[in-house]
Amino acid sequence: MGTLYLVATPIGNLEDLSPRALRILREARLIAAEDTRVTRKLLTHFDIHTPLTSYFEHNKLNKLDAILAALAEGDVALVSDAGTPTLNDPGYELVRAALEAGHKVSPIPGPSAPVAALAASGLPTDSFLYLGYLPRKLSERREFVGRIANSPYTLIFLETPHRLLDSLADLETILGDRQIAVARELTKVHEEIWRGTIAGAREYFAEHEPRGELTLVIHGKEPALSEAKGWSEDKVMIALKIGLKLGESPSALAKRVAWESGWPRKEVYNLIISQDHTNQ
Repeated sequence: MGTLYLVATPIGNLEDLSPRALRILREARLIAAEDTRVTRKLLTHFDIHTPLTSYFEHNKLNKLDAILAALAEGDVALVSDAGTPTLNDPGYELVRAALEAGHKVSPIPGPSAPVAALAASGLPTDSFLYLGYLPRKLSERREFVGRIANSPYTLIFLETPHRLLDSLADLETILGDRQIAVARELTKVHEEIWRGTIAGAREYFAEHEPRGELTLVIHGKEPALSEAKGWSEDKVMIALKIGLKLGESPSALAKRVAWESGWPRKEVYNLIISQDHTNQ
């Protein structure tokens, strides 16, 4: 029984392909690729001659049997055009089918544009929502953003250059003028991470035509001043004790309780620290 390896590939800089990923790509019986033309360039660069088969959105169901047959004979590596497989590209169905057939599924971690953009954004990283590409149609996009407008978590979206300005306009209308980081061409020669407000991003990219895939990282909603201290201190303390008992990290617990209670996150965090000291 072979193993299905989910191999992360570079999002720009080829030096980001790990030694383990290289070994798996060389040793696998078959590589299932989102676009064989893109992956073949990568394999040629590293002098890898493993057989390739295509596995993309419009043939993914038809290819399942063939890939499962290959897995019965040995290991198979799944790769996307760039980054971590199954994130915004085909792969979920193959993973499920491999698991149901009794195969081991093993991730080979590596490059990921959403995680890279989040880490460098300067925005909170302790809890976040990755939401993929914003819908293309205006009405669907506004409805989609409206559903998560009150989320306290940092939001991560992908967007294309030609839709960026329209999406930024909708984001500002629905979310307000929040802090944002717009990352493009990550790890490449022309890497750029623009940081500021959504309104500022609209102005900047109206004058500087964006190129390459874009990742948007946006600050979550902060409690309104009118909602401050909506809970009593006793209620906050009970929520903190329960959260700590369940194993929540102090940072994540502070953010969640601050959002639910209306208390400033810093005050909630200080209460958590005082709890820890009391219990020592």
